[in-house]
Amino acid sequence: MRILILGSGGREHTFAWKIAQSPLCEALFVAPGNSGTAEIAKNIDLKVTDFNAIKTCVLEYDVDMVVVGPEDPLVQGIHDFFLKDSQLQNVVVIGPQKAAAQLEGSKEFAKEFLIRHQIPTAAYQSFNAESVADGYKFLETLKPPYVLKADGLAAGKGVLILNDLEEAKAELKRMLVDAKFGEASSKVVIEEFLDGIELSCFVLTDGKHYKILPTAKDYKRIGEGDTGLNTGGMGAISPVPFATKEFLDKIESRIVRPTIEGLAKDNLPYKGFVFIGLIKVGEDPKVIEYNVRMGDPETEVVLPRLKTDLVELFKAISEERLNEIAIEIDDRAATTVMLVSGGYPEAYEKGKEITGIDKINGSIPFHAGAVLKGGKIVTSGGRVMAITSYGSTYKEAIKKSYQNIEELHFDKMNYRKDIGFDL
Repeated sequence: MRILILGSGGREHTFAWKIAQSPLCEALFVAPGNSGTAEIAKNIDLKVTDFNAIKTCVLEYDVDMVVVGPEDPLVQGIHDFFLKDSQLQNVVVIGPQKAAAQLEGSKEFAKEFLIRHQIPTAAYQSFNAESVADGYKFLETLKPPYVLKADGLAAGKGVLILNDLEEAKAELKRMLVDAKFGEASSKVVIEEFLDGIELSCFVLTDGKHYKILPTAKDYKRIGEGDTGLNTGGMGAISPVPFATKEFLDKIESRIVRPTIEGLAKDNLPYKGFVFIGLIKVGEDPKVIEYNVRMGDPETEVVLPRLKTDLVELFKAISEERLNEIAIEIDDRAATTVMLVSGGYPEAYEKGKEITGIDKINGSIPFHAGAVLKGGKIVTSGGRVMAITSYGSTYKEAIKKSYQNIEELHFDKMNYRKDIGFDL
């Protein structure tokens, strides 16, 4: 098969790394890709939301399958675009159709879905600019901390958790009236705060059947001890040590199965990954959010533990026979640590040369915000590279990642030195 991956981050480099191992993959393209994907695939310079450019690329390179990495093209309806075009409708697209992508595209839609299918989640209400005063009243009925979520896509930065009631009211006004997150916060979901420890569950579905991939836990805050600003993710581990078999059974029976059945009942066409953000409250799992694609940096620990041929799984998804494939998982733990540009997640400089990649031994460097320029690999984004390692325990794996990070260098390089600290 001739396969095109859309995206440019560490997630897409991990997809390319895994797909390139498949005997079913005859040619591999990544658009726009990065310096890591350039080593194993052909990079094509185009925007992931420019559907007409993607069509031209698919026809020019005779692509059979498109694997969608980020959420934007899915929420904007790339799968529907392919289905409606007579020249593209036989191309396999891995990712849900637009109606189902609202699970990530709208926090309110997701909450209504959860309540309708009796899937455990936090109590909530949603508000717009006209109902700010009602939002203030609802905040007054809750105990701190207060959780405010921009309804639309805000690049992972649209969730605020605040301890002070007056500050929460002020932020609600900033989001709704002053458009703090632009169109994404024209509607805001306020929900009760759930106290517990977070983890992520990843599911592959063909719309009828599903397979559960390894669990992972990521670390969002920039600072050690989970302090400071939210980021796209500073590191991840898999499996999650506290997720016992009993707890995983609860996730499947109370959350995964009703989610997949709910998609079918609501006629939401889904072929791809469901990422379920969970929180363990006491001994019970509850849903914080849905994403309609793989997470980043969780992909960099989940896919390396998948021994099954990923292209074979994608093929089975397209043919609605996912139930026929047995998934094999590596028993070893995997960890990843994200190297970021100095200043991230606020202002940072780009174009810094990255050295020492050739000295890495026993870890896999997944490139993210890094590109080839004048024969050198330089930084091009906030999150630059994810260093993934295996180990018999997550402690052994994380130690290996940190040892290899010492070989790497770019100006103002920053990373968290405490991934896995809370386990």
